[in-house]
Amino acid sequence: MSRLLLLLWVALCTSAALAGYTPRVAYLLHCGGCHLADGRSNPPEVPDLRDELGKIVAVPGGRDYLARVPGASQAPVSDEDLAGILNWVLHQFNADTLPADFTPLTGEEVGRSRRNVLTDPLKHRTALWQRYETAPQ
Repeated sequence: MSRLLLLLWVALCTSAALAGYTPRVAYLLHCGGCHLADGRSNPPEVPDLRDELGKIVAVPGGRDYLARVPGASQAPVSDEDLAGILNWVLHQFNADTLPADFTPLTGEEVGRSRRNVLTDPLKHRTALWQRYETAPQ
């Protein structure tokens, strides 16, 4: 019986500690396995999160794309937490490429987008990248 109580206590403490985690910790828990701690990965299967995302959010549909990628849209976090993670990724790994007028994603915006999971995120990302390259700079 005391072992069961100990396990319950550990579970409660762990869940309480994770309830207030930072976007960085949430990124490491939910994204860092594929994208690594510094945003690197193995393109094209797992896109790199460094520098390109700042350019992608500059084109129509780019903000929406971030929350629709299966790994993001399916993450077991709230819309507000996902917005926090995405904003952290954008500022941490894309600060030099973010548009000057960038405004942080909101939980409401992310919630609308993540309901429409992308079936082919690589194809969608390629189209966004082409929009960026052909847009007036």
